[in-house]
Amino acid sequence: MSIGVVLTGMGNDGAIGAKAIKSAGGIVIAQDEATSVIFGMPAEAIKVAKVDQVLAIDDIYAAIEKRVISICKATPVGAK
Repeated sequence: MSIGVVLTGMGNDGAIGAKAIKSAGGIVIAQDEATSVIFGMPAEAIKVAKVDQVLAIDDIYAAIEKRVISICKATPVGAK
């Protein structure tokens, strides 16, 4: 399981990466427009519907932590 985060920036490479992460069964979080300096990269990822959550920059860390804890609880020790 992987977690990708698309942060402020320009271009569509974040959308390309988000598609790859989602195709591999991962989770994608994007920074919201209100806290982005440039919303281009997160907007492109959101546009292709490959984002699980859109959050303010200050909320992203907690969301990652919550997902990691849930992944760890669901995966037995030693499992690959």
